[in-house]
Amino acid sequence: MIPEIRILIVDDDLRIANLHQRFVEKLEHFETVGIANRIVDAMEMVEILQPDVVLLDLFFPEGNGMELLFHIRSRKQPCDIILITAAREIASLQEALRGGVFDYIIKPVSFPRFQESLLNYHTYFQHLQSGNLLDQQDVDRFLHIQHTPDPSSGTMPKGIDPLTLSKVRKVFDDSALTDINAEEMGRAIGTSRSTARRYLEFLVAEGFLKADLIYGAVGRPERRYLRR
Repeated sequence: MIPEIRILIVDDDLRIANLHQRFVEKLEHFETVGIANRIVDAMEMVEILQPDVVLLDLFFPEGNGMELLFHIRSRKQPCDIILITAAREIASLQEALRGGVFDYIIKPVSFPRFQESLLNYHTYFQHLQSGNLLDQQDVDRFLHIQHTPDPSSGTMPKGIDPLTLSKVRKVFDDSALTDINAEEMGRAIGTSRSTARRYLEFLVAEGFLKADLIYGAVGRPERRYLRR
């Protein structure tokens, strides 16, 4: 069984930190183990709490969040970093990439973008826990390289059948629908909801679709898919 992914939130703005904590609470398989509002506190909490991933801002009254990033790297802490920051400069992104961040999200972050990042991390984390060997598609996905596989080349990822994938694409090409959920897609192509969701998420990763959360009057938000 894959353990819960432990998250440390580091942001000097209490409101933003609490918002990100609420975002985490909406997602399965994640838990917030701490919130730090100062870099020095975050350094101590990383060592004590041993989080799997840190959600890190860059701007602090006492310094720059990169100090924490490179502190973690210098001590070889087994911890990944997702930057959530208002910094839009190319130099900041370049430095973050050199520091090995998993993702870089520009504030104000929407929940769908936040969710996408953590779901990608969850897939990555599961693979690490499994101990399985990687293939090229795994590496490309983890490095966020967007390749569109050629169905005729035989290089489709595991669990993705070219014929079923064509059926899913055809639903979007042949109908006037604006969006669809996994259950509706399953009925349209004759598969289970979970199978349909796998293909829909694959097409999101490939850039063919985008996903959005629709909040109804009751119950959990519904994930729906639409053409880009």
